[in-house]
Amino acid sequence: MTTTALQFTSYVRAKGPVLLRTARSLTANPCDAEDLLQTALAATYLAWDRIDDHAALDGYVRRTLLNTRTSQWRKRRIDEYATDEIPEPTVRGRPDPTEQQAQRDAMLRAISRLPARQRAMVVLRYYEDMSEVQTAEVLGVSVGTVKSAVSRALGKLREDPELRLG
Repeated sequence: MTTTALQFTSYVRAKGPVLLRTARSLTANPCDAEDLLQTALAATYLAWDRIDDHAALDGYVRRTLLNTRTSQWRKRRIDEYATDEIPEPTVRGRPDPTEQQAQRDAMLRAISRLPARQRAMVVLRYYEDMSEVQTAEVLGVSVGTVKSAVSRALGKLREDPELRLG
């Protein structure tokens, strides 16, 4: 390691925590503060040989932190506009995630109200994506039993008032 690298490493080990606190006071996010400090320390390392008074390094790094943060702040783009009305999202073609979750919850409640045997067959067929043959093998019943039980279960689900559309 070169003398410059050793001196710099020694400085960062000694002053790093204090400088990080300074960076945190300049940003709202701890991760941004770490990035800010790294950027300032990189700039300091590049200028290390040009800094005449190493006793004043703290001030140099703090000024670099502040200048870097100011540059970041100036570069950010603001896409916020003050209005009197709250705009509604104009997302078309995408279902509302809250509504989707409500529908899934209603379906799970309705399935839980089915008799145990029908519930098992519906879950295996539609949630585990098994074929009628696979479902019959797992449950130890005939394929015809699976078909009729699933048909009755789907009929009950269609009639469930919680699942009706409208």
